[in-house]
Amino acid sequence: MKNVRLGIVGLGAQGGAYAGFIAEGRVKNMVIGAICDNDPDKKAVAAEKYPEVPFYDNYTEMLESGDVDAVVTCVPHFLHPEMGIEALGKNIHALVEKPAGVYTKQVKELNEFAATKPELTYAIMFNQRTNPLYQKLKELIDSGEIGNIRRTNWMITTWWRPQGYYNQSEWRATWGGEGGGVLVNQAPHQIDLLQWICGMPKKVSSTVKYGYQRDIAVEDEVTAVFEYENGATGVFVTCTHDVLGTDRFEILGDNGKIVVDDSKKITIKRLNKPEPEMNATMDMRDVMSIFMGGDTSDIYSTEEIVFESVWGGQHIAVLENFAANIVEGTPLVAPGSDGINGVALANAIHLSSWLGKEVELPFDEELFLAELNKKIKEENKFPERQ
Repeated sequence: MKNVRLGIVGLGAQGGAYAGFIAEGRVKNMVIGAICDNDPDKKAVAAEKYPEVPFYDNYTEMLESGDVDAVVTCVPHFLHPEMGIEALGKNIHALVEKPAGVYTKQVKELNEFAATKPELTYAIMFNQRTNPLYQKLKELIDSGEIGNIRRTNWMITTWWRPQGYYNQSEWRATWGGEGGGVLVNQAPHQIDLLQWICGMPKKVSSTVKYGYQRDIAVEDEVTAVFEYENGATGVFVTCTHDVLGTDRFEILGDNGKIVVDDSKKITIKRLNKPEPEMNATMDMRDVMSIFMGGDTSDIYSTEEIVFESVWGGQHIAVLENFAANIVEGTPLVAPGSDGINGVALANAIHLSSWLGKEVELPFDEELFLAELNKKIKEENKFPERQ
């Protein structure tokens, strides 16, 4: 196979962007095989922009048409697992949008089914994993540059969304239609990066605000506290109501600290001696020289690395990597099976808030689903989930 014929499911903002990238020839080894959307207006859009591309309003028909080798699922979150399973079941490669699903039980079903189809490519659109900044950050942590992690702290409040955003569609910002708020829509990228770079915590406790500054049922403000296997702690803060938002990620280790500002600059402060050694050997005169603003060059060194990002470049990189895996066997940057980790972390944050107590991972998946279904039943707009 030279070119992968991609079926784009959902011609909304994301699906439309992917169609544009591919049509412009910006994605190596990939062409548009077909477009699928059940909105009649999107059929007119597709006919105007991509007149030579087959259009379907039925997902199954597109999978059985012979027009596509692979699909990308640009649809509401609840549909990602079932569409992924159906595609793989018909021997079609699957690129699932983030998040992999709304709750771990359904994502586990997708992962288990995908494992029975090892000859097919199953990936997830974690485009931030192709961001050179976060690749560098992972490299630094994996290499032990700052030693054992002691604390993580990420404040990502740059997801401002006005009420008009939520009013666009009936399914937005609902438990039954979207499955949550900022944790399942905007922040899955950071949640994935956090666990990809620093590992999964073992315990989660959270304070979550629902409809805090927006007229919605789901969360628009989150503060979560993590505890890791080695005793390290973490804090994760996100919201959608801060128009002057902050993006700052700090990782403290035995041998120094790494700070990421605005997803553009990495500042690495490397201790000349590990902190435990400093603690054991420095006297108070040495300590006072630090606190009094003295020369700290014999204590630590500082390095700054600035990155530039081109809009769309990271999404294109995932699409190209997906195609390269199909055509050439190139390893995936974001295997689909990885998607369950971020979903588990988001579920644990929700569950801690709902139960009002600390939650250990892995948690009771049936309990989470029962609590989610209570929310869906209260809305009385969508069917409960299995």
